Amino acid sequence: MIELRRWLLESPAQLKTLRASLHEALTGEVLPPGTPLDEIPEKIVLVATELATNALRHGLPPTTVRLGRAGDRFVLDVADHAPDVVPQYDAERGLGKGGLGLQLAKQFAVEIGWYAESDVKHVWAEFPVPG
Repeated sequence: MIELRRWLLESPAQLKTLRASLHEALTGEVLPPGTPLDEIPEKIVLVATELATNALRHGLPPTTVRLGRAGDRFVLDVADHAPDVVPQYDAERGLGKGGLGLQLAKQFAVEIGWYAESDVKHVWAEFPVPG
């Protein structure tokens, strides 16, 4: 994977900046408020925001979000410092009860997964490169 961009997050207040900057990294344009989330860049931004929120809530800071490219796929990698906290996916969990990040990643991404190394846990998702 070739890393295209990296963000370091310490708090949820930085998520707004992540969304705008990630969309700009993918498209060269800033994500306007109210943009429909029906295209690949917007879906990546949504999944990144949800996974980063999970990492900030359940992991230990800092959270690192990386955007990369491997062939015809974008790779989104969100890392935190709580390798013992296993990501929980529950397809039956309703809205507002948590766990939306993994549900959205599974719905929008080509592949998702996670792994831990040393003191870092990574949750990743791959998306097709449009075009």
